[in-house]
Amino acid sequence: MKQFPLEHKIAVVTGCAGGIGAGIALGLAEAGADIVGVDLQDLEETAAQVRTLGRRFLAFQVDLSDREAVDAAWTQILAEAGGVDILVNNAGMQYRQNAYEYPLDVFDKVIAVNLRAGYQLAQLAAGHYRTEKKRGKIINLASLFSTFGGVNVSGYTCSKHGVVGMTRALSNEFAADGICVNAIAPGYIATELTKAIWSDPEKSRPMDERIPMGRWGKPQDFAGPAVFLASEASDYVSGIVLPVDGGYSAR
Repeated sequence: MKQFPLEHKIAVVTGCAGGIGAGIALGLAEAGADIVGVDLQDLEETAAQVRTLGRRFLAFQVDLSDREAVDAAWTQILAEAGGVDILVNNAGMQYRQNAYEYPLDVFDKVIAVNLRAGYQLAQLAAGHYRTEKKRGKIINLASLFSTFGGVNVSGYTCSKHGVVGMTRALSNEFAADGICVNAIAPGYIATELTKAIWSDPEKSRPMDERIPMGRWGKPQDFAGPAVFLASEASDYVSGIVLPVDGGYSAR
């Protein structure tokens, strides 16, 4: 279909030094988009892979919990990239502790990185889309824990429930301006964030037994869904939460 190519598009992908973010960045690049990577970590590995595909990659190392740093980075991104067509709010952090003892300073940072930074970037992107592009795409990363409560992940769960609410609320306000806001909800994906579980057979067994596809997801499993939501193929799709979980949430 001619609706899927992303040539001449510029995509900002946060948290793409590795894991799901890198999988999304590479998928968008394979479809023709140039990538602006935003991460606290070094982005050279992802940059090299994107450039191998013949696409441009601009790297920005940013602490997304810092509001002023986010604003400054966005201004610099627009100046260097010349505009933005797609925003993928993927960056996230995790902290495991029971809710009786969960440190409030850590809770605040989890909310800042996983939710507030995405909201801030969505505001900035939507303003740019409305005045300069007359259209645009925003893709947020939700989670299985946008539906379930989990155990010892209360900060993360609160943030990911917020991502779903943010997606729906922003869709309601932005859609009339041609701005589609959607979310992808990953299931159990084998990344560094979940290594403590998938690397331990005892801890991973309940997930292994429940996932209908019989395997944990991989970062590359997100390329197709991201390209769909970033492309013209989804121009009449807004406000959805798309599970990418091997069927886990259907059980």
